[in-house]
Amino acid sequence: MLQSSLRYLQLAFNDDWSLAKGILPAIAQSDRILIEAGTPYIKREGMAGIRSIRTHWSGPIVADLKTADGGAEEVAMVGEAGATAATAMGSSPLETLDRFIAACGRAGLDSMLDMLGVADPLRVLMHLKKPPRVVVLHRGRDEETTRGKVIQYRHVNRLRSKFDVLISAAGGVDLREARSAIFNGAGIVVVNIVPPDKPWAGICSDDDIGAISRKFLETIE
Repeated sequence: MLQSSLRYLQLAFNDDWSLAKGILPAIAQSDRILIEAGTPYIKREGMAGIRSIRTHWSGPIVADLKTADGGAEEVAMVGEAGATAATAMGSSPLETLDRFIAACGRAGLDSMLDMLGVADPLRVLMHLKKPPRVVVLHRGRDEETTRGKVIQYRHVNRLRSKFDVLISAAGGVDLREARSAIFNGAGIVVVNIVPPDKPWAGICSDDDIGAISRKFLETIE
């Protein structure tokens, strides 16, 4: 389970297994590095894609399901495939979120609520039976190039004043944004592994990802 005393780097794979399998061996095994099976990756590769990551990675694996319904069933699927954490959309019905969080607890997974598009994450948590382990403050990939769209760090202190949760910062995170995330109280920074032909911010898949991931870990120490 994730610890509040540590700061984590989450490396997100959103392409396919052929890309991920060439990169994973270059990343040093670390309990402070989370490997994410991103939503597009899971849609392409399914549960077999999570199992493939597990064969190459002994540390934490995040299944970015973005669950919106059927929370317990989806948690069971990714848990059996080898994931140690899963995500649900914070905009989902409260019944779904409660079942998702409870299912993660039973399965020993860290529950993560993705607050993409949610105006007031604290209000969501106030209505839950139990808080998640992680709240993800997320600027979507389609929002990255929109002027004025930023990761909403203003929610961090409000959330942590009421709940013992980890804060994850996601969406266009580079080294500079990673520093800002940690300064503003995040415990997890999510960095996309991006093929060279894609426009999003992150680490280019052609670069030395092992060396760059070490640089990120030093930055967020």
